[in-house]
Amino acid sequence: MKTVHTIAETRQQVRDWRQAGLTIGFVPTMGNLHAGHISLIDEARRHADKVVASIFVNPTQFGPSEDFDSYPRTLEADSEKLAAAGCDLLFAPSVDEMYPEKNRTWVDVDDLGDYLCGASRPGHFRGVSTVVSKLFNIVLPDIACFGEKDFQQLAIIRRMVQDLFFPVRIIAVATAREANGLAMSSRNGYLSTAQKQQAGAIHATLQALKARIEAGERDYPALVQAGTDQLTQAGFVVDYLSINHAGTLAPATSPDSHLLIAVAAKLGTTRLIDNVSLSIARDR
Repeated sequence: MKTVHTIAETRQQVRDWRQAGLTIGFVPTMGNLHAGHISLIDEARRHADKVVASIFVNPTQFGPSEDFDSYPRTLEADSEKLAAAGCDLLFAPSVDEMYPEKNRTWVDVDDLGDYLCGASRPGHFRGVSTVVSKLFNIVLPDIACFGEKDFQQLAIIRRMVQDLFFPVRIIAVATAREANGLAMSSRNGYLSTAQKQQAGAIHATLQALKARIEAGERDYPALVQAGTDQLTQAGFVVDYLSINHAGTLAPATSPDSHLLIAVAAKLGTTRLIDNVSLSIARDR
């Protein structure tokens, strides 16, 4: 695996591959990699001749009270994992490389960022869509892989690609989980061993709500309250637990047939997110 730190080097390598008739897969990350990230690399390899990964802790998607400075930087270990997974090129730029001057151009996807994490993290998804658009313009991939754990991010990137005519196909990859159901996340490293076991309650709560909807329950506010109470009793501080339309991310109504049950909750100081989706027959 080749590692580069500049936009020019990345473009040159991609240009060489293009001239050889090869297709490019891309996996953007913020590093501190785990098995979930590697599943994205594996999926990209199934769809493209060459795979590029990026590691960049993007400052514009962190709020003023969030963990940008303390976010784990583990480039050496990450490089070893990517090389072992068959990644061909690692692009690991500095902040100055990605934002050489004060940023005056932003990509902001309306509506989809108004709900869920977007409601409690203003500006977060503007930072995400802006940096992903920069990365797409640098790497020029044929396909890019994103995890379903960050469902709202996935929906926003898909819409951005559609609206701005990026010639890249977005591939969704199922959430990788620990044995107890906890969604794999770089932030899980902040949890103690006991907290990791405790955090399995998040997925269990989502699955219980999904089962109740599939069994015919349609009082979504009551279901949300039940799930919130369950997590609170288990020691979480719930930011939101919500049942939404999977396409628009707006709060669901009973006729909706494609649903997303999503949650963000703190365990100690660590904010965890997860979701499950389901399809149901339209109520008559």
